[in-house]
Amino acid sequence: MTNRVRLDNVDHAELTVAAGHARAFGDAVNQVLVLPSEFEQVQREYPILFRRDEAESFYAVALLGLDLDENLFLADEGWQARYVPMVQQRGPFLLGPPADGGGEPVVHVDLDDPRVGAAGGEPLFLRHGGATPYLQRVTGVLHALRRDAETAGPFFAALQACDLIQAVSLDIKLDDGKSYVVPNVFTVAQDRLAALGGAPLDRLHRSGFLRPAIMAATSIANVSRLIELKNTREAAR
Repeated sequence: MTNRVRLDNVDHAELTVAAGHARAFGDAVNQVLVLPSEFEQVQREYPILFRRDEAESFYAVALLGLDLDENLFLADEGWQARYVPMVQQRGPFLLGPPADGGGEPVVHVDLDDPRVGAAGGEPLFLRHGGATPYLQRVTGVLHALRRDAETAGPFFAALQACDLIQAVSLDIKLDDGKSYVVPNVFTVAQDRLAALGGAPLDRLHRSGFLRPAIMAATSIANVSRLIELKNTREAAR
């Protein structure tokens, strides 16, 4: 259960929230949802893979680990990467309806989240009631998630229209002989993307989806980095 309430500077004037990342805060996950708008940052660190939901719609994830609840980028010191996907940046916050039920969504907070009230947490409001830089940043992330989520459907529709999505099975072998298979995932077909031309290529470019398609395709090279991190972790045990 969650205890989600609308955030305001009166009831929550003294509320603090831990801004870091840890297993206790729900960051020990082996994959996380990512949106096309952040592919450029994501592909610098993680492999981007596509999955299908129960309605057969595609969505994208960043692969963070190989075992269940394993984030190879998470250490005692926090998240060890140059970019943290937006879904994990939002912390215990989400957008919900305003008090009057109309207008634009406003920030809510889950008071039962372990980050709320944790030692060394960040304040949310200034003395005069304005939002702190931390809350301003989180609010920006929440609105970006809401706005950018609307582009995911058209992005995957454009890739499908160009026949650029292909199934792939990742077969991974570690130095100690242990092997992993990541099933039921998809990626951008690099050969088809390279061969795309004429009107289809122009449409993909004009829609703004060519660049994230390229980013997703090239991100597969990060599987080798994932293997390196896994080998290091296994050797340290």
